[in-house]
Amino acid sequence: MNAEPLLTAVVVALAEVRLEAILIGNAAAAIQGAPVTTVDFDFMFRATPVNLEKLKKFAKRVDAVILRPYYPASALYRVMNDDRGLQVDFMPVIHGVKSFNSLRSRAEKISLGGQQVWVAHLADVIASKRAAGRGTRPSSTFWKRHCVKKVSQRRKRDAALKALRMESDRALVELIRRRLAQPVAKRLNFLRVRVPGGGSHL
Repeated sequence: MNAEPLLTAVVVALAEVRLEAILIGNAAAAIQGAPVTTVDFDFMFRATPVNLEKLKKFAKRVDAVILRPYYPASALYRVMNDDRGLQVDFMPVIHGVKSFNSLRSRAEKISLGGQQVWVAHLADVIASKRAAGRGTRPSSTFWKRHCVKKVSQRRKRDAALKALRMESDRALVELIRRRLAQPVAKRLNFLRVRVPGGGSHL
């Protein structure tokens, strides 16, 4: 599945409602060359009252619904449109990341659909995956000591990419489960063929 059209639609909608968010997770890693796939997009944002109103406008722009709270402990906002296979998660708190500003200070902007989007640095994506796996948020001193002094660069990258692949597989299974829960006609909608003169059939 080519996620670029969906991500482009997300980036354009974010720009239209002026919601500042930073792309993280597998999508951010894939953009920077990591061999992972993704069926959803994760963003860090500031959960201010103004931004929550912008999030509602964003959901309308992509013809989706907001499921909140999806994971109550993390205050995660999930925007979904199953017909398009679109899932976008917005999180105010990320394991292994001190703050939105610290994440943005290392992020870079890329262009998609004529708009700009912040993409988290690969090191921050890896750090968040490792911290989430431990269930703790290590200090920057611990992170440097653990990753730089005790683990080689190659082993660190391999372990992080394995975690990213596992996250990608989990997201794909979840998407398949939701698709299978739909009526047969809706599940097979992508097989429909247009008939000359109007209409369609399987």
